[in-house]
Formats: sequence, C-alpha cells, structure tokens
Amino acid sequence: MYSPQFSISNKILKNIGIIEAAREVIVNAPLVPAYEKKFREEAIIRTVHHGTHIEGNELNYTEASQVLHGQQIVGRDRDIQEVINYRNVIRFLDYVAIGEVSKGKITEEVIKKIHALTVEKILSPEQCGVYRKTQVVVKNSVTGEVTFRPPAAIEVSYQMGDFADWIGNFPKDDMHPVVKAGITHYELVRIHPFLDGNGRTARAVATLVLFLENYDIKKFFSLEEYYDRDALRYYDALKSAAGGNLTSWLEYFTEGLAIELTRIKEKVQRLSTDIKLKEKLGGKQVFLSERQIAVMEYIQRVGYLSNQGFEDLFPNISEDTILRDLHDLMKKGIIKKEGKTKASRYILR
Repeated sequence: MYSPQFSISNKILKNIGIIEAAREVIVNAPLVPAYEKKFREEAIIRTVHHGTHIEGNELNYTEASQVLHGQQIVGRDRDIQEVINYRNVIRFLDYVAIGEVSKGKITEEVIKKIHALTVEKILSPEQCGVYRKTQVVVKNSVTGEVTFRPPAAIEVSYQMGDFADWIGNFPKDDMHPVVKAGITHYELVRIHPFLDGNGRTARAVATLVLFLENYDIKKFFSLEEYYDRDALRYYDALKSAAGGNLTSWLEYFTEGLAIELTRIKEKVQRLSTDIKLKEKLGGKQVFLSERQIAVMEYIQRVGYLSNQGFEDLFPNISEDTILRDLHDLMKKGIIKKEGKTKASRYILR
C-alpha cells in the first residue's frame, strides 16, 4: 500500500497558515459577479499558458489568450494544440469536481482521461491515456539534465494502482488538502506513467485534489505560474524528493500556493470597497460592465478619476459614454463626485 514519507516542518505549517488566512479572505469577499468571472478567466489563461510554457511551448501569454478566445494566430500547430488541450483538461476537472464523472473520485480512469485530453492530436491515439510500455527519463526542460529515472515500465500499472487506491480512499479529514495535492503532484511525476504529458497531467490531478476537497478557492488561482517563473527551482524541488522523503518538496509546493493566494488576497482586498458597498446595498450584489470595472480599478490605484483621466483610461471611447458609466456607478452608490466643474473628480464612496 502506498505510504508517502514526509514531516510537517515549521515551513510547511507557516505556509499552510498563510494559505488558510488568504483563503478565508478570498472565499468570503463579497465580490460582484463581473469581478469573479474576470478572476476565473485570468486564472484559466495563466494556468494554460504557464502549464504548457514550462514544457517548452513557445506561445506567449497574449497568444495563448487569443487561442483560448478562438482567435487565429501564427504559431506551431503543436503549441496551439497544447493550449486547446489544456483548456479542455480544466473543463474536465470541473465535471469531476461536481460529481458528473466517477462520482467525484480520483481513479485511474480519471487520470488516464486527463492524460488523453492533454495529448490529444499530439500523441498517436494508442498512446493517449495509456500507460507507457518503455523506459523513459525525466529531463529538466531548461537545461536538458536528467532529473531522475522513473520506475521500469512493468512497474507502472502496479504503482498507479497503489497510488489511485490511496488517493481515492484516503479519509478527507486525515490530511490537509494542500499537502495531499502536493503529494499527488510529486507521485505522478515520479511514476511518470505516460510517454509524454506527465507534468501537465500531474499538475492537473493535483489541482483536482484541491477542487474535490472544497479547496477550489473560487478557482481564482494558478499554481503553474509559480513553477514556470523559476523552472530550475521547480525541477530542483522535485529532485529533492528522489530519496523518498517529500518534506522539502512539500515546503516548496505549499510556498507556491501561499504566494499565489496572497497575491490574489491582496487584489481582492484592493477591490473590497465591495464589502462596504454590499452593506450599503443591503447585501445585494451588483453587475458592473468591463468599463466600470476598469474605472473601479483605476480609482483604487490612483485614488480618483478626473475628466482629464478619461482619455488615458479609454482613449477610443467618447466622453458621453464614460459619463453615462460614471452616472450609473453613482446611482448604484459605488462612487461619488466631488466638485461641479471640469475640475471635478470621482472617488469611491
């Protein structure tokens, strides 16, 4: 039976404390639906871009975003397909998380399906969602150095069976979800069950662990960006567990989520004039247009918006249109106007 070896170090405890505090703020922030939609869309783009970029995909963030929005770009067919595939993986995670697939449990079939979606039209059909039958080595995609040698092909099905049994039946309250996700990530990289696409599969299954344990945190986060920002450190952290002890890897993994959630928490707090706003509106949420969100963010950043700032903020939009948006925000009790001339300015209430 699979039994991961690790210690809960002070670093891990500290990171989980930061994660819990940030999660509390994010989950309970009374953000308007338009903000939540925007945060989720940004998280998907970051996840897809960085999750494929760390594996050698050459598309930049903007190009990945354009592909996800159905726009035509000039790029390698494989790079474009990888981005489309990883978006499909994220959609599949949502289906599993709400119980529409495998009754919301992580099974070998779920892991194989995630892999099949990851490498669709990249590997041949007989290699998609099928355990490898040959020996492979794990290489650092930055330096080309062999990071470690996974188990022999004959061992893969047995070790995956053990792991799936552990992750599928481990009592939810016996281990913190973030620690469980970190173990999942490492173990799938270590076994390297497939011919290609193992890193993306491992990261996706780790994210699924969080989703299934009520730790989706409104789906605002992207772990992949943390790994991709310093790929050498990511591979070194994975390498640190090669001896069988996962403590150092889990310190790295929990730090990543702590950094990511702290960044989101701070962004949420900057926008959380909404807390006061919700109280004023008797607990009701309001819908804001994309332009009104941009106005709110500008005022949060600068402190106010004056008529002179209109052109900087919306160079191609008429002043009358902007004024209509501002009057609507005033009517909703979100901003107020100071002064009555062209020198007047708009501030948050």
